[in-house]
Amino acid sequence: MELGTNFAAKLEPFLLMSKSAKGAAAAKLVQDATSAPGVFVFSELLEMPNVQELASSEQHAPYLSLLQLFSYHTYKDYLGIKDFLPPLNSAQITKLKYLSIVSLAAERRILPYSLLLQELKMPAIRELEDLIIDAIYLNILRGKLDQKEQQLEIEYTMGRDLEPGKLETVLAALQNWANTTASVLEALERKLVQVTMHHSTAQAEIESHEEICAANLKEVQDRQREAKAGSRRQGSFSAGLGDGMDVDEPPVDGNVKIRNRNRGSSEAAKQQRKRSRF
Repeated sequence: MELGTNFAAKLEPFLLMSKSAKGAAAAKLVQDATSAPGVFVFSELLEMPNVQELASSEQHAPYLSLLQLFSYHTYKDYLGIKDFLPPLNSAQITKLKYLSIVSLAAERRILPYSLLLQELKMPAIRELEDLIIDAIYLNILRGKLDQKEQQLEIEYTMGRDLEPGKLETVLAALQNWANTTASVLEALERKLVQVTMHHSTAQAEIESHEEICAANLKEVQDRQREAKAGSRRQGSFSAGLGDGMDVDEPPVDGNVKIRNRNRGSSEAAKQQRKRSRF
């Protein structure tokens, strides 16, 4: 839920009563509204005619100043003018300290404990942290207590009432924010264009590298196929030469018989010579 969405509804009963309350009743209404739980915006009540009439009474005028204090100012401001205001009860003091943190958060995101202790006149860090935790539970602000660094990191806060005459300041701040945002967007746009161009260049280089690798791989594969084909042709040629030189023709049967007959005649001659000796 967005911070402060139900604060206007909390003020509604006091707006209805202010239509009929005058003088002391209107002053009492201001005192009750600034003390009531959950009521943190007061500009609509401040604009009511019966409440504005308090300025015309010396007795009741301080209550109008009290309502202006809760609408626009801080606890530190109260300490400077408290002698001219009705005394505050504990609920009013606590509420004003909540609103003071919201005002400080509008000026800076990181709030050191030392600054908060000084602005809120808190006696100890433990009490300050309890106050901040209660403000977070009441949806007055969202943030993180960094006890190590002794600081409050603000994420969001409710909006406070806008003091008359401060509209121009707010508009100037918004214009400055818009200009800064536009500059950041332009810088991001330029960076995006650079990144896109770099990506396109890198992609083209990758594709070129892949094409070169594919061409080199195809060339190597073609050479390997040619080498294998040459080896097969050389093997076939060598096999053909071996078949023509290594195999002798078998002898003709007639030659074998002739050699056998010659061998038999030689043996018969040897036997004849032996007989002649005896």
